[in-house]
Amino acid sequence: MASQINLTFPDGSMREFHAGISGLEVAESIAKSLAKKSVAYALDGELRDIVDPIEKSGKLELVMRTDARALELIRHDAAHVMAEAVQEIWPGTQVTIGPVIENGFYYDFAKDEPFTPEDLPIIEKKMREIIGRNNKFTKEIWSRDEAKAHFEAKGEKYKVELVDAIPADQSLKMYKQGDWMDLCRGPHMRSTNDIGNAFKLMSVAGAYWRGDSNNAMLTRIYGTAWATQEDLDQYLHVLEEAGKRDHRKLGREMDLFHFQEEGPGVVFWHSKGWRIFQSLVSYMRRRLENTYEEVNAPQILDKSLWETSGHWGWYNENMFAVKSAHAFMNDEDEEADHRLFALKPMNCPGHVQIFKHGLKSYRDLPVRLAEFGAVHRYEPSGALHGLMRVRGFTQDDAHVFCTEEQLEAECLRINDLMMSVYADFGFEEVVVKLATRPEKRVGSDKSWDHAEGILRRVLDKMAAESGGKIKTGVNEGEGTFYGPKFEYTLKDAIGREWQMGTTQVDFNLPERFNAFYIDQNSEKVQPVMVHRAICGSMERFLGILIENYAGHFPLWMAPQQVVVATITEGADAYAEQVVAKLRKAGLNAVSDIRNEKINYKVREHSLAKVPVIMVCGMREAEENTVNIRRLGSQNQTSMSLDEAIASLVDEATPPDLKRLA
Repeated sequence: MASQINLTFPDGSMREFHAGISGLEVAESIAKSLAKKSVAYALDGELRDIVDPIEKSGKLELVMRTDARALELIRHDAAHVMAEAVQEIWPGTQVTIGPVIENGFYYDFAKDEPFTPEDLPIIEKKMREIIGRNNKFTKEIWSRDEAKAHFEAKGEKYKVELVDAIPADQSLKMYKQGDWMDLCRGPHMRSTNDIGNAFKLMSVAGAYWRGDSNNAMLTRIYGTAWATQEDLDQYLHVLEEAGKRDHRKLGREMDLFHFQEEGPGVVFWHSKGWRIFQSLVSYMRRRLENTYEEVNAPQILDKSLWETSGHWGWYNENMFAVKSAHAFMNDEDEEADHRLFALKPMNCPGHVQIFKHGLKSYRDLPVRLAEFGAVHRYEPSGALHGLMRVRGFTQDDAHVFCTEEQLEAECLRINDLMMSVYADFGFEEVVVKLATRPEKRVGSDKSWDHAEGILRRVLDKMAAESGGKIKTGVNEGEGTFYGPKFEYTLKDAIGREWQMGTTQVDFNLPERFNAFYIDQNSEKVQPVMVHRAICGSMERFLGILIENYAGHFPLWMAPQQVVVATITEGADAYAEQVVAKLRKAGLNAVSDIRNEKINYKVREHSLAKVPVIMVCGMREAEENTVNIRRLGSQNQTSMSLDEAIASLVDEATPPDLKRLA
């Protein structure tokens, strides 16, 4: 008699079944309609084929195609179908590895002639044909020798290598769809038909076998797949919008910045880009007034300080170490300074030194130190990505030294500031997640328990006080090596998510540097240190803003606020008078009195994303008026010059100053 198992369902109910029953049979025992909809099942969270036997008790969830977890299966199955399609069209092509990735999948192929973009529609057509065959996915367990013999007979040398790489204690699974099969861990859905038609092949690229440049070059085909056509269309729309908004493209069009080989990963700011950057820094400075003391710690510090902080041991592969040129050139000179220094990758050790300079009383706390500090971190060249991933950047960094009793209030104060800043830039949807202790860390478990406990309470309070504006969650194991942290994620204008500011609680760094204050009982007490960044990297935040606004900056941030363009030479003198008045009112304005047609001028300045173009002809000069054309609009508005200036001055007032008016 078969042994019995107990399966618990999502609604909390429990039923008894005989061991070995399949997920499909469980679904059928509940309702035939449920069995028709279920494409897989999860036992204690682990996804499995719907026909896999269930041998033990546990929590069972039947997964339907509409379930978010099924999306990975759709993409996995689509990769298999793409590989089958390729081999049907081009026999002799070898398939290698085809994983699911974010938003899609890819497969690497070995083919005498690499694929081209023109091949993608041909493959897509064949894929739709295979999906329409509705072939079942079936799993077989093979011996290592059987699998190697099968692939060797087909000339699939890469698959033979993969078989050899599988640990001896693991079984080999072969998945079939009709007559085609592949080595695969699974799971898969019921049949090819479950994939649906909401997929698209996106691009081709070269890829070395196993990512090693010493190995053969393969061709990689990328694809995307979704549960519905609506989801696919939305994804393609976001991609199209992202392409239009790419900050690197807009940076060139707007003449904001550039990169070059002699300075990999560092930004060459042009005057317009630097103007935006400084507008951002000025805004952040104003937000910190009367609350933080702005300081500046050295750019270069002795290695010993970074050893004390723990960064050298935990982070040295991302640091730039330097010696003096004199030390390099005079290696035998005993008087030469051979000490090793490091460009700072973060500001915190320097701020601890500033806190320690002079005795602090409990009456002085909290001490809030802020710095717009330039930091340098080594990033692999392949990871560099415009302003989003650089090697040299500016942090809007701050560190709060407080008592333990003040910690909760300080975290809430920081949260209020962050939410206000993000709202000023139009980011209303915010998710805050608590990142807990990583596997590699410093400090005792007791210290981590204490810090995480405080942040959990603060997180609950933040969510309750936000009135639903803040959504919360937990990122297990994602904290920094010295403490847990809050991670703030924003959603931009086209729905993309960006991880931005952080608040990190640190009981370790003050202890490492023997930082203390004198309490009410004249005793030395270690302060709690809170690391806080709102924008994080100012460069990255500006890159995100460029893409969020699609280059259409609000007037207070625009690098060129107004261009006064003339229709005829007779209006040149008036245009210069208009520019002078705009500048006197504090607006950044220039004239365009070139001997060009007005439509040409408007197109050029629109491409440069100038928000306001004032058009002046003889009539405007005679009436002391201007015609205003807004970026993105074909309409023109005529108004008196004084009225136009007053309106633009109000619009160009930063949101924080407007609140004070």
